[in-house]
Amino acid sequence: MSLFPNTSRSPVTQMKTIGLIGGISWQSSIEYYRLLNELVNRRLGGLHSAKLLIFSIEFGKFSEEERLAGKGNWTLLADTMIDAAQRLKAGGADFLIIASNCMNSRADDIESKVGIPVLRITDTTGARVNRSGIKTVALLGTKYTMEAPFYRDRLEQKYGLLVIIPNEAERDYINTVIFDELCAGKIRSESRKRFVEIINRIVKEDGAEGIILGCTEIPLLVKQKDVSVPVFDTMQIHAEAAVDFALGGDG
Repeated sequence: MSLFPNTSRSPVTQMKTIGLIGGISWQSSIEYYRLLNELVNRRLGGLHSAKLLIFSIEFGKFSEEERLAGKGNWTLLADTMIDAAQRLKAGGADFLIIASNCMNSRADDIESKVGIPVLRITDTTGARVNRSGIKTVALLGTKYTMEAPFYRDRLEQKYGLLVIIPNEAERDYINTVIFDELCAGKIRSESRKRFVEIINRIVKEDGAEGIILGCTEIPLLVKQKDVSVPVFDTMQIHAEAAVDFALGGDG
């Protein structure tokens, strides 16, 4: 007699192993871990959970490397991302997800040097917005994500979207809250209020029909209930696509 009851409600599925590059920051990586397991359990039932490897980058050192990258020296940061990917591949990961919107800019480099597929958050987000029928979206994230071409260009060129970003003062404020508060686990009502004000201004003045929360920490602060237009939670969308891919879909 088995020591454990058979609580599975679905046949055994050949599940791919997800490799998660996390720690950028660990506050959102916790949510990724929860979501991936909950979503697999929702699909398979019983006691099923995700097959998952995590490499959590040490964010203190990484943030210093990000500052160097911001000045044009990407060497150390790129090496850190490649090292994380190689460790996950060696551990048996079948594909990778990067638990950070801005670091998905390194996906092409990782695939070419490590030889393992990367499920890009830009693509999972673009596909979801397309399915909604929305054509004009505002992108909120780190200054790098909002200002660099890797995110906006992919959404516009591959998915036909018009992407709006906040003004310079708003971008500075959003970036400060992300790094000084959300990455440190500080959720402040006054910051939420200001984010909502920024979103409402972009909707009213710039014509945004939806909002992409293009930083995996922002959903810790802003929820759909806080704003009147559709919100695209990139972490939730990314996790759902990863589970679909792991269970045999195309992401």
